Amino acid sequence: MPDGSLSLPARLYLLSWDTAKLKVTGATHLHHLVRAGALTELAQRGLLSDVEGIATPVDPDAHTGDLVLDGLLELIEESRPRKWKAWVTLRARVTLDAVRAQLAAEGYLRAEKKRVLGLFPSVEYELDRVSAVDALREDARRVLAGPEPVADVSERAAAVVALAAAAELRTLMSGKDRKLHKDRIERLTERSGAAAPALKKVIQEVRTAMIVVVTTGAATGAAPSG
Repeated sequence: MPDGSLSLPARLYLLSWDTAKLKVTGATHLHHLVRAGALTELAQRGLLSDVEGIATPVDPDAHTGDLVLDGLLELIEESRPRKWKAWVTLRARVTLDAVRAQLAAEGYLRAEKKRVLGLFPSVEYELDRVSAVDALREDARRVLAGPEPVADVSERAAAVVALAAAAELRTLMSGKDRKLHKDRIERLTERSGAAAPALKKVIQEVRTAMIVVVTTGAATGAAPSG
């Protein structure tokens, strides 16, 4: 999987890695962020549409060729109708697990099998391609801060920054950065759904759901995301 072809959920997961400490940050809401990325990409590809607020598959036979995205598409097809915000959280760890397994197969991560309490099998992941993640982060920071005009930013790149900001992903931007670039982040959110007016609504719904998850978690004393 060349870096340029990384899916949106895969990019967001890799950006959560602190390459100096070689550890993931924002673990509390990482599965929600990765799921939000997958929903956004499926909407950008025209495979999920908005029908009266419901995330709806456009074609039951459609496939992306990406196991993570196709897995989520199949889950939505086989489940009862739900709004976008519900899909940001519902069984979100399934998507996170699929992303990690995919990135391990592609050499970005190294999977190490362990046993919890000496009994229960578990898999832990270590980051192998540090330089690739650093490059992804530099690209995302350029999108965040400019000087490239928002109109020239790809929809996927715009969505990376918009969702990372909603999740308060500190490996990409600090709270100060979010305030400094607030207007540009809003324009990048708009750019994420530039292909169609209906898509803009979807992107905003997913981003808002991500903000609610993070805000609610902070209010109830959960660890901050990032």
